[in-house]
Amino acid sequence: MTRFDRSVLQPDPARRGPILEVLDAALDAVDPNAAVQNVLRRDGDTLFVSDPSNRGPANAVTYDLRRYRRIFVVAAGKAASPMSRAVEDLLGDRISQGLAVTKYGHALPPGQAPSASSPIRIVEAGHPMPDEAGVRAGNEMLALVEQAGEDDLLIALLSGGGSALLVAPAGQSTGAGGPRLTLADLQGMTDALLACGATINEINCLRKHTSAVKGGQLARAAQPAALLTLALSDVIGSPLDVIASGPTVPDDSTWADAWATVQKYDLAAALPAPVRTRLQAGQSGEIPDTPKAHDPAFTNSRTLVVADNRTAANAALAKARELGYNPLLLSTFVEGEAAEVAKLLVGLGREVLASGQPVPAPACLVLGGETTVTLGQSPGQGGRNQEIALAAALALQDLPRMTVVSLATDGTDGPTDSAGGFADSGTATRGHDAGLIAADNLRRHDAYPFLRAAADLLLTGPTQTNVNDLHFVFVHEL
Repeated sequence: MTRFDRSVLQPDPARRGPILEVLDAALDAVDPNAAVQNVLRRDGDTLFVSDPSNRGPANAVTYDLRRYRRIFVVAAGKAASPMSRAVEDLLGDRISQGLAVTKYGHALPPGQAPSASSPIRIVEAGHPMPDEAGVRAGNEMLALVEQAGEDDLLIALLSGGGSALLVAPAGQSTGAGGPRLTLADLQGMTDALLACGATINEINCLRKHTSAVKGGQLARAAQPAALLTLALSDVIGSPLDVIASGPTVPDDSTWADAWATVQKYDLAAALPAPVRTRLQAGQSGEIPDTPKAHDPAFTNSRTLVVADNRTAANAALAKARELGYNPLLLSTFVEGEAAEVAKLLVGLGREVLASGQPVPAPACLVLGGETTVTLGQSPGQGGRNQEIALAAALALQDLPRMTVVSLATDGTDGPTDSAGGFADSGTATRGHDAGLIAADNLRRHDAYPFLRAAADLLLTGPTQTNVNDLHFVFVHEL
């Protein structure tokens, strides 16, 4: 499947054509619809659920559909729509009701019209900044799962972006402790966390402790129904309590962890007062913490990761090998400032050129993870993957045999229409010829206009998947 705008080929089609094939293969491997179908199989009234890491009929968990009066489906994240369609294709005649919330523009593939007869309603909301549509979706989903009884089955489908998309401000339900939070409070908190360079785990920890659904609280609301969660992981290492802020799994994070993040980034003054008050009240024991592993909400619950960053990386390796590269996966745990990671990527390529290690040219080194960008007072336009490409471009000016590519698997890198960028020895020059200076744009975190001028933007449109970022170092033959 060809996903990328082919205009990016123009600077060097002979090299970039095969590179795009590698990127396409990575995205195809984490197609949400296929990933769900890969773990679910139905035979009459029996639903088989197989762990993708432990295959075989003997390892499948079975659900006797005859024992369930109703089946509810809820989904949240950038992949909510295709994951929901996969479940509906399998269980459509048994689904009583469902709700999926996804990012604007992600509800349906291009050109496809919504189905009026679908039992699963798909709505769109704001990401990465939560909005009123997300609040409505969160409250509606909470009300939906609260209907479930002990003879019902709830299937939850989670993917990257679910944290921002599924919004139910804490303190709004009857008997809830602590101050009543508003959408504006959550928006202010999210803005402060994104600007300070907090990791996704740290951001999600605060999200869980200011929400009525995150951090296992959706599972608590669905008790005592049977609960099956399928997750497409966008989190390094795929910790279940972090994917979409873990609404259906036990939460290991605590009020103390949340407040430690506030102190680490000196955020107390930047947070809205009700958020700060709630976190301090939780820290002092005035508000119960999120449900932990011993909570009865998880007695009849099962969770599987259907695809993740490693899934995509391994598919990229296979395609690269097929195309004649010597491929090697170095890590799926890459974190840190984007510009510093760019230096690492170029350094790895230099080692291939100098010593043929860790693999000889033609080489394809693959790394996965999620970097951060600490913004200044007047940030420009771009995202972490574009920043990696621009920073790499500065270091590649005398290295004509190397190409660095950084890709956001969801197709959206920061608040732009780009999925990331290419960088080679000509990137800085092409941008300079358009009147831009790479070092100045990098200092302003303004990678998007530079890469656009250099014809180095990766453009896919929404991929409807999300498994973190992938970084590639291609070292070409002479």
